Amino acid sequence: MLKSKYRTLILLLLSMAFIGQSNSADDSKKIDIPDSAFKCLIELTASGTFFVDNLLGNLEATLQVANSSSGGKFPPGSLVTLVPNEVMIKHREGWNPGTNDWEFFLLNISAEGANIAARGTEEVGNQAGSCFGCHQLARPEWDLVCGINHGCAPLPFTREQIQGVQNSDPRCSKEN
Repeated sequence: MLKSKYRTLILLLLSMAFIGQSNSADDSKKIDIPDSAFKCLIELTASGTFFVDNLLGNLEATLQVANSSSGGKFPPGSLVTLVPNEVMIKHREGWNPGTNDWEFFLLNISAEGANIAARGTEEVGNQAGSCFGCHQLARPEWDLVCGINHGCAPLPFTREQIQGVQNSDPRCSKEN
């Protein structure tokens, strides 16, 4: 009986170790992401209904994919956001193949700036569910980025409601 409990405990611990490692295939390909990376939406570049940036300075390549009518693979450092408190960032190739190297973030935002409330891959979510759960529905050519006709489930909000949330980003009201 005691041996059975030890075996179960060992299997449980080993399983947890492997599950914990599945969130990142290669930490050497992870991009350092400070809170300062999360800017006011109007400091980012608009692309259709969402906003983009590139933390590695390759905004031109990010915009090329974001503005494409046929999709593409976003370059490392790409930051994509629709609303102020939810962001996805692309790490270097091989960081996490299961999420196409994207990491999802939930932010606490205020007039003083932003800080990370939650970050990760499949486990990060909001009231609607897992970020990855929705984004994985995007057709392959869209690299997990949801948009109109990208294959993702439609958001339960009107375009006007989304714009209202975008326009209410408290980081944008700071005086410089």
